[in-house]
Amino acid sequence: MLLEGFKLLNLSTIILTKNEEKNIAKAILSIKKISSRIIVVDSFSNDKTTEIAKSLGAEIYLNEFINYGVQFQWALDNCNIDTKWVFRFDADEELSKSGEKEIEFLLKKHDSTNVNGLIFNLEITFLGKKLKYGGAYPFRKLCIFKFGKAFMEKRFMDEQIILTDGKSIKMKSISYHNDYKDLTSWIDKHNKYSTRAVFDYFENVNKKQIISKLDNSSILRRFFKYFIYYKLPKILRSRIYFIYRYYFQFGFLDGYEGYIYAFLQAYWYRVLIDAKIYELKKQKL
Repeated sequence: MLLEGFKLLNLSTIILTKNEEKNIAKAILSIKKISSRIIVVDSFSNDKTTEIAKSLGAEIYLNEFINYGVQFQWALDNCNIDTKWVFRFDADEELSKSGEKEIEFLLKKHDSTNVNGLIFNLEITFLGKKLKYGGAYPFRKLCIFKFGKAFMEKRFMDEQIILTDGKSIKMKSISYHNDYKDLTSWIDKHNKYSTRAVFDYFENVNKKQIISKLDNSSILRRFFKYFIYYKLPKILRSRIYFIYRYYFQFGFLDGYEGYIYAFLQAYWYRVLIDAKIYELKKQKL
């Protein structure tokens, strides 16, 4: 039975930001009831992100952004974490009420067990539509962990939290991923992601991928990416991936929003990555 009521937990929540004034208040308010510390590591935003965050009780740190993995690990190493648990939380996420209760219950239950990580579930909203199909639901990632029992991979893209001891378990509740920025911002963000994905490709495609320490969802994504997707011809792989996501994973059941999401995320974005990989390879000839 879940515990009644709320009180601040032995939990620090870390949020990385860059121009997130449209999202940050929603994120902080959703985790404020359970976080004894809310730490915002900002990459020198030029909007009101830090002003809003500070007004809501967050601690503000400034650090130049290299990539997400480096920035998050910098936060772990430099923000004087003094809580037992850490919550990796994004500015465009919102913790649900059921998520609040479950986190409170699980952190207390596993205070002294070898469960050192919790896998967080998210429902993605795109163009106002809650996506239920196309491989988008639920999106899972290991986000809550005991401090000192995990580290963040320093990758350019697809970075994951790795437990150094113990095991992780899946949460049951669903929380929300809902970016209040417009589609142009989504496209700009994914254009930047594509550049990071290219760096990640050249750095890791020929390396032996050590995936055994990842959580199961991350293992599947990493295995598919390096052992299947990148083995396919580049002119076909993005098409195949789109067909798989839209038809075989029933993305079409999410309506027109589902089509746009599948096209942009599973096709356009992948073609853009391949085009940038091709461009760099040609420059090196």
